[in-house]
Amino acid sequence: MMPLCIFLALLYKICQVLAGNMPSVLQESGIKTAKVGAEVTLECRCQDDAVTFLSWYQQSLGGKPEIISTRMKHNPEAEIYPKYKKRFRVIVESQNSVEYLKIANLSLSDSGTYYCGVLVFNAIEFGQGVFLHVKTSVTNIGSAIAQPTLKPLRLGQSLNLNCTVEAEPCTGEPNFYWFRHGASQSAVMYPSEGHTCTSISKETPHRQNCTLNLAIKSVSSSDAGIYYCALASCGEIIFGNGTKVEIVVPPVLVYCLSVALAVSIIVLLVLAFIMYKLRKRLCSVCKGTVSHQTCSAVSDAVSQDADHLHYAALNLKRSTKQHRQEENVDNVCVYSRVKSRKV
Repeated sequence: MMPLCIFLALLYKICQVLAGNMPSVLQESGIKTAKVGAEVTLECRCQDDAVTFLSWYQQSLGGKPEIISTRMKHNPEAEIYPKYKKRFRVIVESQNSVEYLKIANLSLSDSGTYYCGVLVFNAIEFGQGVFLHVKTSVTNIGSAIAQPTLKPLRLGQSLNLNCTVEAEPCTGEPNFYWFRHGASQSAVMYPSEGHTCTSISKETPHRQNCTLNLAIKSVSSSDAGIYYCALASCGEIIFGNGTKVEIVVPPVLVYCLSVALAVSIIVLLVLAFIMYKLRKRLCSVCKGTVSHQTCSAVSDAVSQDADHLHYAALNLKRSTKQHRQEENVDNVCVYSRVKSRKV
């Protein structure tokens, strides 16, 4: 039983090192779509007892995060800032350590990334963030976005995505973005800096056909997901149909990782067994509970050594002066032990 406990403890420590510290806040991630006028609910879960304050933030495209609400952990009432007071509410479930942000009567200006933040030991920690896409049933910018499909990639290969947008821009230049959405991943936003736009025809010079690209060198497993091309114009955001990016792990790598895991488990078991044996032996010596066989073996060894002992009496010649000084001193005997070896 003891080796198993030691092994589990060691395995737990290794998992902590490999996985890193668990986050203090968890919230839904990716892209969430809702229509104008509807109501949406965003969830935030706190799992750290050291948290003192919880807050909600909104970050619009190209803008800075703005605080929506804040509350103390043990206070069910949240303070909502004036800009969001009319349509935003915070609902708390203290038993499950869950906090909900409800937004009523959605408008286009509510589009953006929403973060749940917590205060832990004078440091603010944010959740992954969820992008809320508020759309209308009929768009005012009359755009169409086309994204091609993509074959699975291997680790280390380059990723090249392209997107074609038919847009009728409003005043000013249109803004293009790339979003990545995947299971348990945040909605990563890539502002598109390089794009080319040309007029579709001479009859409609105001309508443009824009092409933009996204390149990622040496992809890893974390780059997998669905990539969306997005156009932000006239206060609206329009998304493409998305391109799924799959990262294929070579079978050899999977085999090597499996072998490494098996070897690590075996080593841990051996170390746990050795530690158990050493501890048991040390405890038996300290408590004086050494086995009878061990004591018998020690006694036999002493008896065998006794057969090879030789004693010699040494006669020390002393002067008369020394004899007088030591007349009250007992005779001194010196014993020597000589160990012989059989040839």
